[in-house]
Amino acid sequence: MSHGEKAKAKTEQAKGKAKEAAGRAVGNESLTAKGRMDQAKGDARQAKEKVKDVLKD
Repeated sequence: MSHGEKAKAKTEQAKGKAKEAAGRAVGNESLTAKGRMDQAKGDARQAKEKVKDVLKD
């Protein structure tokens, strides 16, 4: 996995967790959903990079 893409994936996941937690804390369902979406984007990016690594080998 390239280091840049791995970092982006981790950043998106962390940002999403923070948004989700903030949304839950203030009762904002929209912010909670956006946080979950950011986490999903990070998960998808990470999965894509893992597949690329497997195909390279």
